[in-house]
Amino acid sequence: MKFTLNWLREYIDTDLEPARIADHLTMLGLEVDACVPCYPDLTGVVVARIEAVSPHPNADKLVLCDVNVGQERTRVVCGAPNARAGLVTALALPGAVLPGGFTIKPAKIRGEESCGMLCSAKELGITEDQTGIMELAADLQPGQPISQALGLVDTMIEVDLTPNRPDCASVLGIAREVGGVIGKRIKPPVAAPPTLAGENLPFSVEVESGADCPRYAARLIKNVKIGPSPWWLQQRLLAVGMRPISNIVDITNFVMLEYGQPLHAFDFNKLAGGRIVVRRARSGESLVTLDGTAHQLDSEMLMICDAEKPVAVAGIMGGANSEVDAATTDILLESACFAAIGIRRTGGRLNMSTEASYRFERGVDPQGAPKAMERAVQLTVALGGGEIVAGGVDYCEGVVAPAPITLRGSRTRALLGMDLTLEQIGAALTSIEIDAARIDDDTLRVNPPSFRVDLEREIDLIEEVARIVGYNLLPTTLPMVPMSFSEQDPLRELRKKVAQTLTALGFYEAINYSFVTPQHCDLLGLAAEDLRRQSVHLLNPLAEDQSVLRTTLLPGLLENLRRNVNHQNHDVRLFEIGKVFHPVESSQPHEPFRLAAIISGRRNPGAPVLYTGESPADIFDVKGVVAQIVESLRLSGAITCETCVVGQELPFAEPGSVLAVRGGTQILGWCGAFNQKTLKGFGVKQQAFFLDLDLAALGGVAPQAKNFASLPKFPFAKWDMALIVPVGVAAGEMLSAIHGCGEKCIEKAEIFDVFQGKNIEGGKKSVAISITYRALDRTLDDETVGKIHQKIIEMMIFRFNGQLREA
Repeated sequence: MKFTLNWLREYIDTDLEPARIADHLTMLGLEVDACVPCYPDLTGVVVARIEAVSPHPNADKLVLCDVNVGQERTRVVCGAPNARAGLVTALALPGAVLPGGFTIKPAKIRGEESCGMLCSAKELGITEDQTGIMELAADLQPGQPISQALGLVDTMIEVDLTPNRPDCASVLGIAREVGGVIGKRIKPPVAAPPTLAGENLPFSVEVESGADCPRYAARLIKNVKIGPSPWWLQQRLLAVGMRPISNIVDITNFVMLEYGQPLHAFDFNKLAGGRIVVRRARSGESLVTLDGTAHQLDSEMLMICDAEKPVAVAGIMGGANSEVDAATTDILLESACFAAIGIRRTGGRLNMSTEASYRFERGVDPQGAPKAMERAVQLTVALGGGEIVAGGVDYCEGVVAPAPITLRGSRTRALLGMDLTLEQIGAALTSIEIDAARIDDDTLRVNPPSFRVDLEREIDLIEEVARIVGYNLLPTTLPMVPMSFSEQDPLRELRKKVAQTLTALGFYEAINYSFVTPQHCDLLGLAAEDLRRQSVHLLNPLAEDQSVLRTTLLPGLLENLRRNVNHQNHDVRLFEIGKVFHPVESSQPHEPFRLAAIISGRRNPGAPVLYTGESPADIFDVKGVVAQIVESLRLSGAITCETCVVGQELPFAEPGSVLAVRGGTQILGWCGAFNQKTLKGFGVKQQAFFLDLDLAALGGVAPQAKNFASLPKFPFAKWDMALIVPVGVAAGEMLSAIHGCGEKCIEKAEIFDVFQGKNIEGGKKSVAISITYRALDRTLDDETVGKIHQKIIEMMIFRFNGQLREA
């Protein structure tokens, strides 16, 4: 919505600067997009009267104009076709800078001096007219600055309206908002329109549906003279970006911007039968609108018709067959209210959007139609010299009065956090013409005005109070947030922890479709009675190979493995955490979470071959993954990996290469190696190992309690030993022996080297162990550590049939 400051001041008495008005409107919830001068700086351009015109001696199309600029006369060379003696026009004096940056300088044109330039309206940036120099009113004083003479000193303000505020799509609506802030009432041009009634009118109006058209007012004005609008009216329209057309059309546009009520003027003599019928379009009807576009109509579109045909698209645009033109003498003015949803639907289907439809789509004031009509009639008589036909039509059977709303003072104070009295609340509403009457000490009865279609509930009124009182005055308080941590889903936390552990071990997470092929059960070799064969079938599958819900995650990972190997990625570590689905009779499927992982390729794919070699992964790698998961969940004492007994081995696993993961007597899952038949069925050409765990069951195992110890106060001592022992001695047994020897000062023991080869007897190996010693109550000296260390060496030599390796 665009308006100018001078236009606004016609309805509200205010001397606020444009910037202050823009700030107030923004704080009222009406965002200001622009606040700029209407016209460029025209310093140096003055009113001038041409006193005499003579031919240019050296040019046929130029003339010499003697121009009166007030205190002096000057000569200007001009080529405009309308330059004539007595014409009052605009003169740019030497030194003036015109829009576009062009500076006027004294010059010789074909040998004749020219001190300035007589300007057209386009050259001054006022209008697009460039047919000749400007023709101003004869009573203007020569020498007066053009900006003052034409009233060009003004500011244009553009407001971005939200869809719920159609009342502000008018200058009067904006003035009402400003008046609410400064405490003044607006002065509307029409206070109370006359009642429209009459018999034996030369025209008739028929509205087929009050739901489509709640109100329709019409009046006839005869003997109108069509011509250009006066400058003040053109200026108002130009300032907000509208093009002046003729006095009648400009009046309808002006009143629309003033009242927010779209109007339309029909050439009465072009209306068949002198009738107006507001109805839906009929099959096969079409209409050429004022923009020259032909539209095919349908039965959902509301039309304005005469006795024979459509003459306008209701609420959007008039038709070319009833257009007001230079030959028009009698006009029928329309001021109506149409249903917003119908206008929006019709505009979308016809791909049309106009200033009128913008307002109707958001909702116009049905009580504003007769006021806008009266304003347009007054201007038409004043500017077009017409004769008003007594009476008129005002159909209003579809108008529904807004329901009253009860507003509680206590509720208002509670929501706004402000100590407002009931009188202050009522005064805030009354300042923007919302009537409020007191019922009791805490209640107001509010009658929403018809122009506020957005006021429906008590909370809407509380928002209005907040706007008028000022959002900036609302108290600022910190929210009351309880200092507590919301309870987390244990299974979700378990999934996150397991995923973090596997990612740290070099695995990548896979996410596969839950919809799979029934052939997966055959490829895994599952027995007919296996519960994993009992799957949930989809009623409307996307494809045949996605017709059932999965009962295990391993087939999806095997297909991922095949795809990686086919793309020359042979070192694969993948895991997936997801739901599997088991049917339940007369109920939704059971959907437990499971963890599945696959290892294939080298044991250390990311490490340099020089140091780690290319040894392939084996079952101990996947067992180690289980151990890491168990340790990260603090379940080391509760979960074990045991060899499967006869009858528990998996049909898709290599016999003797399957371990059962147990939590007490319960089997939580399995890990092991796939057999070659299964790998071949899935198209995998290299060995692969798997892990398959029930996450819900894993989460049901109680973890070990966390133990905390204080940081040591005394330093440690680290001593090493290298023992030559038989090859069959396990490194873990050697570390267990050290920790179990009963020495309290041993903090940690770790193997840092195992060597076989030169200088080592065949069948034996060298194992280097680092032992960390620390006492909790004192600093250990070398003598004490030496005695303990020697005792451990002797114990290890005796127990493992070893000997101390010489340096």
